[in-house]
Amino acid sequence: MLGRIFAVVGFGSLLASPAWAEIARVKSSVGAAVIERGTARMPARPGLQLNPGDRLVTGKDGRISLSFIDNTRFSVGPNSRIAVNQFSYDRTRQQGAFLTQVDRGSLAIVSGHIAKSGRDAMKVRTPNSLLGVRGTRFIVEVSK
Repeated sequence: MLGRIFAVVGFGSLLASPAWAEIARVKSSVGAAVIERGTARMPARPGLQLNPGDRLVTGKDGRISLSFIDNTRFSVGPNSRIAVNQFSYDRTRQQGAFLTQVDRGSLAIVSGHIAKSGRDAMKVRTPNSLLGVRGTRFIVEVSK
């Protein structure tokens, strides 16, 4: 697999939140787009809540846009498989931890409060790299 990174900067601190807590909502989706939660597959419809551990999966015509509770925004491109492996956020202190895994496809990110909260707070893992985010906009593309 080859990975291309178009722009990157970033990192923060670690806090805990319940694994079942809502972390984001689907804002829009087009084409083949689902959220995988354990063994369940749900259509990525606007308003659907995302939980830690969920996977975002799109087909050749699929796209998903999400908004996270710390104001991070994701745009998932076609033929993508992306997992939100870790997400915790303390709204009072505006600190947290965010780890995303991009297995294939593309992900555009506008980082929110977590990325600005401290070193190592927001990370994006690809098959070949681990990126640290400190508050920026960037695109990660992983192709086979």
